[in-house]
Formats: sequence, structure tokens, C-alpha cells
Amino acid sequence: MMTAAMQEDAPPAAAKQLPERYDGLAKVTGKAKYAAEFRVPDVPAKDMTYAWMVQSTIANGSIVSIDTAAADHASGVLAIITPFNAPKLPQPKAQPPATRHVSLLQDTTVSYNGQPIAVVVARTLEEARHAAALLKIKYAQEPAKLDFNALLSTARPPKRPGREPSDTSRGDIKGSLAQAAVVVDETYTTPIQNHNPMEPHATIAWWDGDTVNLYDATQYISGVKQTIAKTFDLPLDSVRVRCPYTGGGFGSKGSAWSHVALAVMAARVVKRPVKLALDRTQMFGPVGARPRTVQHLKLCADSQGKLLGIQHDVIIHTSVMEDFLEPSAYQTRMLYDSTANATSHRMVEVNYGVATFQRAPGEATGTVALETALDELAHKLKMDPVELRMANYAKKDPGSGKPWTSKHLDLCYTQAAKRIGWSKRNPMPGQLREGSKLIGYGMATATYGANRSPAQAAVIVHPDGRATVTCGTVDLGTGSYTIMAQYAAAGLGIDPSLVEVKLGDSELPRSPVSGGSQTAASIGPAIADAAMQAKLKVISLAIGDARSPLSGFNAQDVEITDGKLHGKKAGAASESIATLLARNGSQTIEAKGSAEPAQDATAFSAHSWGAVFAEVEVDAFTHMVKVRRIAATYDIGTLINAETGNNQLVGGIVWGVGIALYEATHIDTTYGRTVNENLAEYHVPVNADIGVIDVTVLNIPDTKFNPMGARGIGEIGITGAAAAVGNAIFNATGKRVRDFPITPDKLMA
Repeated sequence: MMTAAMQEDAPPAAAKQLPERYDGLAKVTGKAKYAAEFRVPDVPAKDMTYAWMVQSTIANGSIVSIDTAAADHASGVLAIITPFNAPKLPQPKAQPPATRHVSLLQDTTVSYNGQPIAVVVARTLEEARHAAALLKIKYAQEPAKLDFNALLSTARPPKRPGREPSDTSRGDIKGSLAQAAVVVDETYTTPIQNHNPMEPHATIAWWDGDTVNLYDATQYISGVKQTIAKTFDLPLDSVRVRCPYTGGGFGSKGSAWSHVALAVMAARVVKRPVKLALDRTQMFGPVGARPRTVQHLKLCADSQGKLLGIQHDVIIHTSVMEDFLEPSAYQTRMLYDSTANATSHRMVEVNYGVATFQRAPGEATGTVALETALDELAHKLKMDPVELRMANYAKKDPGSGKPWTSKHLDLCYTQAAKRIGWSKRNPMPGQLREGSKLIGYGMATATYGANRSPAQAAVIVHPDGRATVTCGTVDLGTGSYTIMAQYAAAGLGIDPSLVEVKLGDSELPRSPVSGGSQTAASIGPAIADAAMQAKLKVISLAIGDARSPLSGFNAQDVEITDGKLHGKKAGAASESIATLLARNGSQTIEAKGSAEPAQDATAFSAHSWGAVFAEVEVDAFTHMVKVRRIAATYDIGTLINAETGNNQLVGGIVWGVGIALYEATHIDTTYGRTVNENLAEYHVPVNADIGVIDVTVLNIPDTKFNPMGARGIGEIGITGAAAAVGNAIFNATGKRVRDFPITPDKLMA
């Protein structure tokens, strides 16, 4: 039996690894092109035009008029598109992957400050931006709903369901509270958080007759294709979307926002290619954000720490234009075993831009509250926080009663606790000091649902023995290029350095949105299927070729290793793929593959797991917090690629530190504008803010979930991390802050 330590160091089962990231050289040398950097094929650079998106300056009301006289005569202006002259569209609302209310200049209604209300197209970006500033806009302003806290009493249930019911209940919560020896009854709040990928949103659009082409910064090329086809009433085959590289998305690029269709509209109006790239400040409002949450938690336990009941009630903000549910109580339904459990989600309508998916939507904010409350319960019980979690360890899904596909969270606790030096933790807060520094330790559980969707792929084997793998997925920096090469190489029996990867084109085999931590789990089996089909064709060619040393063999007795076909028995004859194909007319071998979730997928509950431990220091005089170390161990099934996997987990933890200490979007309650809509004032962690991050994975395959044994890891890293840091701050100072982020002023209060 393999020990935990051996599992931690075991190689991935999927394939031999590339010596470096497939896309690494292209990115560091500047050869990788992002959406805004492309030249339109067969179009001179001088014929490119540039659009600037004009935004409203009121939060609620309507546009009375837009005086374009001065802008019409400005240098280089080609078109000014407003609600008063915009082409009428058959379907102004986009659909996949969620219903997005986008502003496409089809009416004069204004629902939030920053809403797109016009587009100026000019020969240069500078000319477009200058002309936009010349527009004279008159509004009929109406009172706006802007103060979330003042509107909490108006909270209502969601109008449309999420992936699970908004409310759930099992057992007797009131009875559990009455029987409990210890109760935690607290409220935790998290602010609006904005996606700030290195690459802002951008689209280049051009028409070729009735066909429209786009380069778009997206996480879902097939979704953009469907959205544009529906919006402009086009056949799907009349839309092509390309995105070979996405410079981060984190959920914001999972939907086609207003600027995408506006670029297509503008290109049709001026009959030339149009580039519409958002400014950094335009990333606050028109392209979504994580909604604000107020989370009320009640935990009741007996004197031994056994949870008798958990109640988690969530209130979030939602736009007056569209409901978006941040399901912050979802993990509370399944993470710990308890006699009774109740969760609810309510919404407060405000005049903000539509909220959207942000890395680990729901679990990222939900674990902040739940894992902080667990720490408070442990403190009241005078119980070790790890022991409390183990006392309530769920051996099956408490919410559904289904067995897990795989779960080794207990090993995660053990390994991460050892690496952080958990035994040094003093359970009494404020007892460890190093001069003026207060030292504290905290921990939390990480979890995220394992998702998988249907996907397709194709593999081509070339006469020289090299191969190409294609899939219409996207690489947001997560490593899709690299793992695609690995999957194809493993299936074909060749070195991954011999595989060319093509992705990011809607004409390639379809894959799901690159979100929900599902890309590797979805496309991996499809690529494996395509590679297997191609491999069988190669073997069939060999055994049917009288000139091959494998002629007449049974297919099951032939294997391909390192690019050579050979009999499975020792000493059997062999030949290379290249030799075989050259002898047979230098032909290429092509095969298509597909994969879907297992037929019995609904019989199990599939999640990834992790344990996050943090060590912090807090200056006793300035109350500045420094995260010294984070040790985390994850149970994510098979680790497909150590480098890209580590990048994902470390990046998630860094973001968790951001949630704990820095990130917050502030909306002015008078005018409704984001007051810190830039990276100077929207604070995110930088290198100097991050200490040692020590990440390991168990690497235990979960073959009940998919044939590769791999679950996604893009989002689990952010979960639990903020609570671990917050719990460590409490251990260091004795001050419990429940309003995130935990800034020095809150520690001083």
C-alpha cells in the first residue's frame, strides 16, 4: 500500500511531462499574441479602425439626448453610434453561458453609472477617445438604489434558480440550538471584488460579406460564437471566433459582454475592421464583478465538538437588470457532518453593473464565513481547529446522501499541519511574540466542486512521426496548451515535445467554457479518445502492411512507445511511426474523439479538497499584517502537470491573501461610480506581500470522476485561504475581524 508521502511524490498517471510550459517561450519572447494585438488578415494596417466605449455618468434614469455636433467634426471620426441611431437588433440579450443583460444601445434606459451608452469609431484610438469627450449628453435622472446596507431589509429570493436550490433544510435547526452546549452566532461580510486580469477585455471584429470574424479575449469561444450569432440573427457557421491566448479571465471573460457585440455592430456600420479594447477603468462595471455578501452563520455543537446544527443565511447584491446568484452557502451543505443544516440565499437589488462569476464563485466567499465560524467554535470549545473538523468529517455527502467519488481530506490536514509546524501554535491568542511582532497560526478547509462537460478533440499523426492535437478550448494561462500536448502524446506513445497544439478557434472541435475548473477534466478524456483512435489506425496500418515487421499481428499485441511500434513480447520486432507512414505514401492519420460525463455521474458527489495553514505576524504598534508562510495540501485527483498545477494552486492562494487583507471595490453611494477603479487604489497582493507558499498534492487518482483520475484545480486554491489568514490573525492578536478585508484600521478598533 502506497503511503501518503509516496503519493505526494508519485508521478502523474497521464503522461510524460514537458520540460517546460508549452507556451512559455512564446510568452516570454513576445510571440504570443493576445486579442488586441492581431492584424486582420489581408487588411492593411491603415484600414484598421478604433472604437471607444462611452459610459453613463448617472446610476438610474434615461438619456434625453446626445449632441454629437462637435464630435462629428473632430479629427478622424468615422461613426458615432448612440441609442438614437444604432442598428436595431433582433435579439439584444446574449445567452451562454449565463443570461447576461448587456447594453447594446437598443434603448435609452440607464441602470448603473458606467453603463455603455455610445460608441465612437475613429482612425486612431486617440481620436476616438477625444471625440467621445466632446459628446454632450443630457439625462433624465431618477433616484438610484446605491446603499446596499440601507437596503438589506428589501432582500428577496432569487428570481431564477442556480445550479442548486437557493434554500435547503434538513433536520431540526431550532431543536439543535436548544440542545447545544456551545453556539456561534455571527455575521461575516465580504465586499465587491473586481477581476483584474493582466489583459483587459478586447475585441477585434470585421465582416466578410454576411460572415463576421472576431479576435476576442474570452474564456469561451463557442459561447461568443453562439452569442453573436443569436444577437445578429446569423447562422452559427457565419461566425468565427479566435483566441489563441487569454491573459487571465477568472470568470469575467466567461460571458460575452456589451463591448463584444458593440464591436461587431460598429464594424458593420463603418464597413471596416474595428478594435474595441477596454481601458483599465472600464473593467469596473461593464464586465461584471463578485457581488458583496452579508453572511449570517449559526453553529451549534455539543461539548465534544460534534456539530448539531449549521445555519448559513446569505444576502448578496444583485443588479436591477439581472439576477446573479453568488452561492456562498453551497459548501456549507456538504462540507461537515451535522444533525441539522439549513441554508438560504437572498438578494438586494441595486443600480450596479451585473455581477458575474469570479474565481470559485460562492465557495471563495462562503469559506471565508464558514471557516472563520468554525475557528470561533473551536476557540469557544477550547478545541484544536483541526480536531474539530475531524470530529465532523463527512464520510459521504451530508446534503445528498451520495458517496464521494474520492476524498482524502484527512491526509491533507495531517500533511499541511506538519509542514507549517502546527504543534507550535498556542491556542491562547496573543501569546507568541518576536519583539514587536505578534505571531499567529490559523487553518481552514478548502473545497470546490468537480465539474466536467462534454468535449471533442482531434488528433493528426504526420508522416514524420509528429502529431497535432486540436480542441476549441482556451488557455487563460492555466496550462491547457501543455496538458493537451501531454494527453495526446500519452495516447499516441510519442514524446510530448513532438506534439503541436492548436486551440482557441471556434472552427476546432468544441469544448466547454474554460471556467468552473472543468477544462482538464473535460478535454483530457476527449483528447485521450482521439489519440487512442489515431493510435489504432496506425497499428491497423502496420499489421495490414506485408512489408512491416508487425504484419499479421493482432492489434492487442502491438504497442507504441517513444514513437515506435513494437510487439508486446520481449524481443519483438519494431519500426517507427515515421518509417511506416513514409512507406505507405507519406500519408497522415487523423482521428476525432469525444467524451462525456459518466452515465453514473449523478450517483456520486464529486469535489476537490484541501487544507490551508497560515503563519502571520502582526506589528503590535502599526497593526500591519505580514503573511509569513502558507502550507497547503490538496486532494485533486491526478496531478496532470506539476508545473502548471503548482502555478494554479499558488495563484489561488495569493488571491486568497488578497481577499483576506486587500481587495475591495468601493461604490460611491451618492453617484454610484466605483471610486477606486484602477490598480493604484484597488489593492491586490504584490511580491513583497507574499511570504513562503508551500504547496503539495496527494496525487491520488479519482477514476470514478473521469478516466484520467483528474479533477480541476483552477479554483480550489482560493478557497479557505482567506479564512486561514484571518484565523491566524486572531491567534496572533485576539482580535476577531468579521468584515473582510482585514485592514489595519479594523485591528485598531
